[in-house]
Amino acid sequence: MTLPPARAFAPELLLAAQGVKVAFFDVDGVMTDGGILYSDEGETLKRFHTLDGLGLKLLQRAGITPVVITGRDSKPLRKRLEALGVGEVHYGTEDKRPAAEKTLASLGLDWSQAAAMGDDWPDLPVMRRCAIAVAPPDAHVEVRQCARYVTQAAAGHGAAREFCDLLLVASGRYAQLLEAYG
Repeated sequence: MTLPPARAFAPELLLAAQGVKVAFFDVDGVMTDGGILYSDEGETLKRFHTLDGLGLKLLQRAGITPVVITGRDSKPLRKRLEALGVGEVHYGTEDKRPAAEKTLASLGLDWSQAAAMGDDWPDLPVMRRCAIAVAPPDAHVEVRQCARYVTQAAAGHGAAREFCDLLLVASGRYAQLLEAYG
């Protein structure tokens, strides 16, 4: 017996996210808890949550392109995104708007078909232009103010997955994707 999905979002959020075809993600403070660890050799260490990883894969299956725009670059990040099949990535990008505009142009999309999740000021130029902006609960106050939705899950602990779930429900693909795991 198939049960209906437990995940639900407010109708106005689903309406805002309905035509989204591309989702922009920051990394530190969104896909991670924002902490930066260094080994004795000075190598950056990152911790990622598996819920977020599957969320990015599900977006791809639903025809929504995940795009990462991050101010940092590291081997662990590159390995993680490669393992998830995320092909649209802009590393070491402090000015995120031009990177987002370049991606939109290459995909033949516009801002009304984009969503974004960020946690700090460098994310605002992208978030302010998208159809829907999302922030984790521990994002900077100005970013939370800009966000149409603030996740219940914390950054690095399923917040990005919650954003993915919102987009999947709005696209009408969530229940079908869930059914495949039935």
